[in-house]
Amino acid sequence: MQKPLAVLFDIDETLVHTGGAGGRSWTAAFDELYGVKADIGAHSSAGETDPQVGRATFSGYLDREPTDEEMAELYARYLWHLGDEIGKPGYRVFDGVHETLAALQKARVVVGIISGAMEGAARTKLERGGLGRYFVFGGYGSDSPDRDEATRLAVHKASLLVGHALAPHEVMVVGDTPHDIASAHAAGATGVGVATGHYSVDELRGAGADAVLSDLTQAFPGV
Repeated sequence: MQKPLAVLFDIDETLVHTGGAGGRSWTAAFDELYGVKADIGAHSSAGETDPQVGRATFSGYLDREPTDEEMAELYARYLWHLGDEIGKPGYRVFDGVHETLAALQKARVVVGIISGAMEGAARTKLERGGLGRYFVFGGYGSDSPDRDEATRLAVHKASLLVGHALAPHEVMVVGDTPHDIASAHAAGATGVGVATGHYSVDELRGAGADAVLSDLTQAFPGV
């Protein structure tokens, strides 16, 4: 596999483990606003975007669709609580992350984020581990609630930075779930799985990943 021109990384369970900070923050936001102890895991799955998670959890617990204003308020309170929760014990940067990102920079690869998290939440999760300095750009759940579309937008941003449209072998999307791999392919990118989340190397291969790493201590494809 040849060296890519751009690489985009998912955050949760790919670069960091937040120790449940996101889930606790959603619960705190719902409790503050509606008096319910909402569990996002009951109405969402790994790899979904924050807007999908928020809306599905709202409908699941309150038995109606939220208004636009209610979602705006929920997002704001979620992010506020995340700023506190991310500092609690349990957060960690996975082994090899700093070294891999530094190696990509040294190889003159444009490095970015593609995350289902809203941009504010993504940056909160990165900064706790000192990771924000590695990423030139990003695509987020706040760009589109649809993961495939958010990934396409992120790949387009990468092409603008590189200076031309990117062929699949020139741009990689790295993530820990089958959603990440499917979205990479939907966006015309190479999908690289990393088995640091809830899916094994074999499961990520079975999901169609073009390459799979057990973790980011392994040599990165093409670099």
